[in-house]
Amino acid sequence: MKQNYAVIGLGLFGSSIVNTLLEHDQEVLVIDKNEQRVNEFRDRATEAIVADTQNELALTQLGIGSFDNVFVAIGTDLEASIMTTMICEELGVKNLVCKAENARHAKVLEKLGADEVIQPERDMGQRIALHVMEPKILNDLKLKGELSVIEFELTNPKLFNKTLKELNLTNRYRISMIALSHADEDGAIIPNQSTITKPGDIVTIIGTEKDVEAFEATATA
Repeated sequence: MKQNYAVIGLGLFGSSIVNTLLEHDQEVLVIDKNEQRVNEFRDRATEAIVADTQNELALTQLGIGSFDNVFVAIGTDLEASIMTTMICEELGVKNLVCKAENARHAKVLEKLGADEVIQPERDMGQRIALHVMEPKILNDLKLKGELSVIEFELTNPKLFNKTLKELNLTNRYRISMIALSHADEDGAIIPNQSTITKPGDIVTIIGTEKDVEAFEATATA
């Protein structure tokens, strides 16, 4: 289902979010107090507005509370980030994702009601380090609670040319495979019990962090 998005703050981080959303044909409202930054998206975004988002009336008039997803991507102006987050929460934003500059800033945003807080530099640093230590791991995403999603290349011959029913992942490893991409085919599929694994498959699995790591060790042995 298509959703609508608002991105507040058009620095490098915010602009990257906007470009990705637009590449996927999403409806995006962009907001920044810098007119030059806003003008860069005026011909591409659904709507591009110059506004001070510390002004509750401005966000109310923009109907920010009706958006499915709002990204507060304000950079080093911590006061603006905090005030904007507080106003968005009070106006009833459904899913509020905020950028934090540091751990203390992140704690404040969480207490204000942000649904997800991202520290881009820290998170990217962790991903790069993990990839260098474990090159076979292509992507690693931590979810709320104990769940984790990981994507990697299937390289253990013992798991090749078997159906998911034969592998019995849920009972044997306590994980689920939610996506699979064959090396000789374009795109990924949502596998079912009759899906057959092949050498070089890229698989995405979900489970507790402990179970996911245990299966990843087996699948890439």
